[in-house]
Amino acid sequence: MTASNRPAAKKRRSVWSLFGQIVGTTVKILIIPVLCVVALVVGLAIGYVVLGDGELADVFDMNTWKHMYDLVFTDGN
Repeated sequence: MTASNRPAAKKRRSVWSLFGQIVGTTVKILIIPVLCVVALVVGLAIGYVVLGDGELADVFDMNTWKHMYDLVFTDGN
């Protein structure tokens, strides 16, 4: 017996299989950045509320972070 020289038949994927592969790849790519953002928000909330005795609503106020930035990076003169 010898091997056939005929090319292998191509497998046809269904639309749902292709869609599932695209969604799965997208989830794999986006999971790390999403988890990093979640960890940042949780860390800010824990640090500001538990360690800093602030209110949770102040964590999401931009004026709070502008004030902290000004405290850290302005001259003390």
